[in-house]
Amino acid sequence: MSLVPRSRFKAESGSLSRRTFLTASLAAGGGLLLALKLPLSAWGAASGAGPVDLNAFVQIDPDGTVRLIMPYVEMGQGTYTSISMLIAEELEVDLSQVQYEHAPPNDKLYANPLIGFQMTGGSTAIRATWQPLREAGAAARMMLISAAALDWSVDETSCQAAKGEVIHLPSNRRLSYGQLAARAATIPVPDKVRLKDRKEFTLIGKPAKRLDAPAKVNGTAVFGIDAKIPGMKVATIAACPVFGGKLKSVDESKALAVKDVTQVVQLEDAVAVVAQHMGAAKKGLAALEIEWDEGPNATLSTADIVSQMEAASQKPGVIARNTGDVDKAMAGAKIKLDAIYQLPFLAHTTMEPINCTVHVKKDSCEIWVGTQVMTRAQSVAASITGLPPEKVTVHNHLLGGGFGRRLEVDFIGQAVKIATHVDGPVKVVWTREEDIQHDMYRPYFFDRISAGLDLDGMPVAWHHRITGSSILARFAPPAFKNGFDPDTVDGAVEPPYAFPNVLVDYVRHEPPGIPTAFWRSVGPSHTIFVVEGFIDELAAAAKKDPVEYRLALLKDVPRARAVLKLAAEKSGWGQNLPDRTGRGASVQNVFGTFLAQIAQVNVSNEGQVHVERVVCAVDCGIAVNPDTIKAQIQGAIIYGLTAALHGEITLKNGRVEQSNFDNYRALYINEVPSIDVHIVDSAEAPGGMGEPGTSALPPAIVNAIFAATGVRIRKLPVGKVAPKAG
Repeated sequence: MSLVPRSRFKAESGSLSRRTFLTASLAAGGGLLLALKLPLSAWGAASGAGPVDLNAFVQIDPDGTVRLIMPYVEMGQGTYTSISMLIAEELEVDLSQVQYEHAPPNDKLYANPLIGFQMTGGSTAIRATWQPLREAGAAARMMLISAAALDWSVDETSCQAAKGEVIHLPSNRRLSYGQLAARAATIPVPDKVRLKDRKEFTLIGKPAKRLDAPAKVNGTAVFGIDAKIPGMKVATIAACPVFGGKLKSVDESKALAVKDVTQVVQLEDAVAVVAQHMGAAKKGLAALEIEWDEGPNATLSTADIVSQMEAASQKPGVIARNTGDVDKAMAGAKIKLDAIYQLPFLAHTTMEPINCTVHVKKDSCEIWVGTQVMTRAQSVAASITGLPPEKVTVHNHLLGGGFGRRLEVDFIGQAVKIATHVDGPVKVVWTREEDIQHDMYRPYFFDRISAGLDLDGMPVAWHHRITGSSILARFAPPAFKNGFDPDTVDGAVEPPYAFPNVLVDYVRHEPPGIPTAFWRSVGPSHTIFVVEGFIDELAAAAKKDPVEYRLALLKDVPRARAVLKLAAEKSGWGQNLPDRTGRGASVQNVFGTFLAQIAQVNVSNEGQVHVERVVCAVDCGIAVNPDTIKAQIQGAIIYGLTAALHGEITLKNGRVEQSNFDNYRALYINEVPSIDVHIVDSAEAPGGMGEPGTSALPPAIVNAIFAATGVRIRKLPVGKVAPKAG
């Protein structure tokens, strides 16, 4: 499988009929181009607008190559392999026969049906494509069989597709898909298709090697930062160190004296040095004499933000869920518990630094980048340049990690602004320091939670108040209604447990000047920590085993019970452990996936935390590619463990104090625990897999620390564990 240039087909804005596409495809190259429609999502177009037209496409070339126009991006999660498996399964071809092309920006053709516009994120890629892309493969297969039957003048029922050919079973005559493609393009697209039964799968559910791995190993894979355009210059930037500040003045003379520096570009809140190469750009940037107007946030500190959030959290919020009568149940409870949980700002720290290459001409703009939001990249460039969107070409590339950072287009807009001052293409690259100190951060959360228990220690009342910023209010305003952010409370509104009386409310509080954005596992990255940490507190108050306590509350959720029991069994739950070593559990149902984790943690006498082992059981529905699922969970656990032990962005005098991996720690290789992943055999439709492993881990860790030491941790990162008082 390879990535090929998208030269034979260019989708313009607007709605095209199936027949128009089929005819255009036939005229373009004699191959079959299959278009399919996907439903509108809850976030999609205005009511009554009808279905989203022509969303994803399967092309069969005359040589038999199956070319998938990929509406999602590959950022290390294995999406290109799994999506290709869906097509290949129903089309009856080997993965080796499939190639893919990045889709161009076009919301009408390539919108994610679960989101409403062209976007990769929220662990939606397989969930969104599971049905429609298999239907696309099955419809293409049926059209090819019909074409062969017409050619042979035989009944279609006597023909069968296999390995890229149609076979006439009585005579064993064969025609390749390439031979049949032109005629198949003249056959009406079937309105109904028969999808394979699960027991008929030959690819789905079987381990498949990552199709993008060879190119990444041999160095031929092309990421955004690898863009090389003739005549290209390189720029790097310095933005105001205080969020909300502006550029006051700059002395460019010393920078312009650096060899190979060509110019200095001043923006409202940043300065860029343009040069023939990155080395010169960095030297030129260091030589600048900059004076900043630091603005209203010049004295802001983390303590200020937390103090404001604590005050905000004391007032009732917008009700996200209200079941039963919490006040009455709490008043009659035999045991009452309450706690405050806090989670810090977090940076994304993708492996590939932030970058974007842009060439602005008088009548066009061309962009080379790795982005999760193609149409938003196009739109921001059009807005800045004043060009119509169709004059902005976006070349998307492989992403060296996204984690939500490349859902944002701030860096793309900045690069376009710089490029408007540069003659020819310019690649803008952020240093790691710029990346960490000017990220768009996972929000700080300040949660109040309380519960009332009956005589048996079981919960009769549950109240969870979430205080934090709303990403959706900025990112997707239609989804933010009446002060309510469904993403921020995801994982808290519908915990899997049976609580008779539940109140969940949300207080929106925006930290002054600090930009916040989605971070891997988004809302559940904080809600699962709070819910699962507090459930452990209830079990301790009831003097019950944490796993048994959870199982009793999961009696009506068999999939959640099953993963928890499996993880506990495989971890050796209940078996003896050395002193200061404990196991902690967590279970969740987020992103359409049920997942449980058991962490085994040792805490040294000096308070150092070492996570020795993590056992994970997952029911993600039908496992399209088990190898990818295991890799996703392993990577998510490492990402979550890094955040739980070390992740924290802090501010002092309006500035982010962390600057690189020396003070914003990544997990060292010797800190990586043993990770065991067990996939439950399931017939349910696939759930999301990019993020659940991250949100489940931090609570399992702090619960294990309590089991090992008796110390309860309600604030991340863990750091050193102080001895229990008394």
